[in-house]
Amino acid sequence: MEWHDRAFTELAVAELYEIIYQRQRVFVVEQRCFYLDADGLDPAARHIFATRSGALIAYLRVLPAGARYAEVTIGRVLTTPEARGEGLGRPLMERGFAAVRAHHADVPVRIGAQAHLTAFYASLGFVQDGEPFDEDGIPHVYMLRAPGSHR
Repeated sequence: MEWHDRAFTELAVAELYEIIYQRQRVFVVEQRCFYLDADGLDPAARHIFATRSGALIAYLRVLPAGARYAEVTIGRVLTTPEARGEGLGRPLMERGFAAVRAHHADVPVRIGAQAHLTAFYASLGFVQDGEPFDEDGIPHVYMLRAPGSHR
């Protein structure tokens, strides 16, 4: 397995295609959330992903403060169906935190988590920040990770 941390302009065309393909496969098709995945924020993001034998198996993006929320944001977190159950969620998020430290310093991080994953994100230092809400038919909750917990 190989880990990557790339700015949008550093992505190869084939990498970008695979990222978009997997995001649409998981979020639009599998979860039946019909929304525009190409939301205009990718050029500002760091793209953190794992590949095995050249195939993308886990992904997230890190957005700078002000791009989506006031805080730095981690989002579009996914593990491909083929790689689920391998325990990639935690190391993926740890790579995301490393990217936050490297590119944004030790700052708060906000996520819009699917409600059924709040215990997982809480185990990574996130706390609920606000009331649950519906996003594309899936219950979500905002969560915040304080500075200093990114180590």
